[in-house]
Amino acid sequence: MTLRVLADSVLADGGVSGAVLAYIPSPARGVWQLGPFPLRAYALCIILGIVVAIWWGERRWRARGGQPGAILDVAMFAVPFGLVGGRLYHVATDWQKYFGADGNPVDALKIYQGGLGIWGAVLLGGIGAWIGCRVYRIPLPALGDAVAPPILLAQAIGRLGNYFNQELYGRETDLPWGLEIYRRVGDDGRLDMMNGASTGVVDKIVHPTFLYELLWNVLVVLLLVYVDKRFRIGHGRLFALYVAGYCFGRFFVELMRADEATKIAGIRINSFTSAVVFVGAIAYFVFATKGRETPEQLQPGASPRPWPWQIRALRAAGAAPGKVSHTGEPATDADAVASESAVTDAESGAKQAAESAQTASENTDSGKTASDKS
Repeated sequence: MTLRVLADSVLADGGVSGAVLAYIPSPARGVWQLGPFPLRAYALCIILGIVVAIWWGERRWRARGGQPGAILDVAMFAVPFGLVGGRLYHVATDWQKYFGADGNPVDALKIYQGGLGIWGAVLLGGIGAWIGCRVYRIPLPALGDAVAPPILLAQAIGRLGNYFNQELYGRETDLPWGLEIYRRVGDDGRLDMMNGASTGVVDKIVHPTFLYELLWNVLVVLLLVYVDKRFRIGHGRLFALYVAGYCFGRFFVELMRADEATKIAGIRINSFTSAVVFVGAIAYFVFATKGRETPEQLQPGASPRPWPWQIRALRAAGAAPGKVSHTGEPATDADAVASESAVTDAESGAKQAAESAQTASENTDSGKTASDKS
């Protein structure tokens, strides 16, 4: 990212006293017209993030033993659900912008102007992924672990769209890495901070909270990859760590933002959401099934997956990977031992029968030989 150095120098007592600040410039514009069609940087960043998440998620799924193409199949459900959920959350929490006294309800449909709430995207996106996993008969928790780092990386890429839109920034600051917000005007000469072109006039210098969140997301991605390789966790616990890690950073970023937002007791609603979701994610990580699914369990229809509230059945499924009891429920340790014992007994019986048949055959051959000699 290019930095523009601004310097103010004044003569004082025959000397030079200089104050040098290096501020981050915003892009001159975030929309380019290709004939009648607008090319929006925000949309391009979202699309790039989705592509990267599917590509990397597919590689991680195959490395775990899953079938090729499963991530793309499920993404066909999850992505549309996620986009709708993200927009619904944004509109619900900032409803004054669209349904207030000066709002326009039609603007709620203009997703290209920015405004996607990650909480709604994860919630409805998760529902879409659950539907896809039910259709293709693969375990949702394992798929969530495979795509957790890619999804967070996609979020980091998406934050670049906020940079082009000059949104998601914090309070004013004089720190060296402050972000310049330019005045933008449209073709009609009217002020249009999001869709217009820069006039070169700096409106204010603010905290680049989009950048803070981007860097935090990348850091958590690296931590997730390390934890996944070092401890080989599964059953949705890596996804829970992704959610908890993101919520932790987002909580503090929200405290620095200055744009309009719905508040409860003077605190931004996203801060409350971050805290509640963080606690839920940590609880899932602590109480969920330990270990990791075997490659056999990732195959379509390998075993019936218990519902999330069937805690005992979920633990049984993790304790006896790849086995299903005669009742159709995931096998317990006792079922596994009994099954292995039955196989051992069968093999032992077959071996004894073969030895008895061989002995009888040898005795018969011995009798025939004695008769021939006599």
